[in-house]
Amino acid sequence: MKVAVFDYLGLVDPDGVGAVMDARLWQPQPGIVDAIAHLHHHGWHVVQAVNQPGLGRGSLEIGELNALQQHVLRCLSAAGARIEAFFFCPHTPQDNCTCRKPAPGLLEQIAARYGATPQEIWVVGPSESHIQAGLAIGAHVALVAPDPGLPPADTPAGQGPLPRYADWQALAQALAPN
Repeated sequence: MKVAVFDYLGLVDPDGVGAVMDARLWQPQPGIVDAIAHLHHHGWHVVQAVNQPGLGRGSLEIGELNALQQHVLRCLSAAGARIEAFFFCPHTPQDNCTCRKPAPGLLEQIAARYGATPQEIWVVGPSESHIQAGLAIGAHVALVAPDPGLPPADTPAGQGPLPRYADWQALAQALAPN
């Protein structure tokens, strides 16, 4: 079993406010669609796990989230990429739930759904909370940091060096060499 867990795949708000304004504003991160397609075509189960505190705050409706996810899936499909499942935490940080990353709840749900052990899961991306959740369940983790000049603040405190890839394609090639 090979499971790759991605966080956010792109930008939904080019102004950086962080709210879903309109699904049509979504733009994929450079190279992420090809990386997902590569992994999918090499037998990986690719899933997404994200925090969605707007649902808990009432600033995001489930219909808006579904519309965005459907738009993302159509964009991925047009490029031969596929996300098999979308896991999300609807809680705010104040809710102290077990599914909001960096807590491991979403990743535990993914492991259960796929019948995977933590050692069969790769948690990848640039988000520190995403990586921390992966470390909490004992999954493989990898940072994707396009800017090599980024400070090591991307690495969770107290953690030794993590595998770090300059871009999404480098990650895909490392996980599924041709």
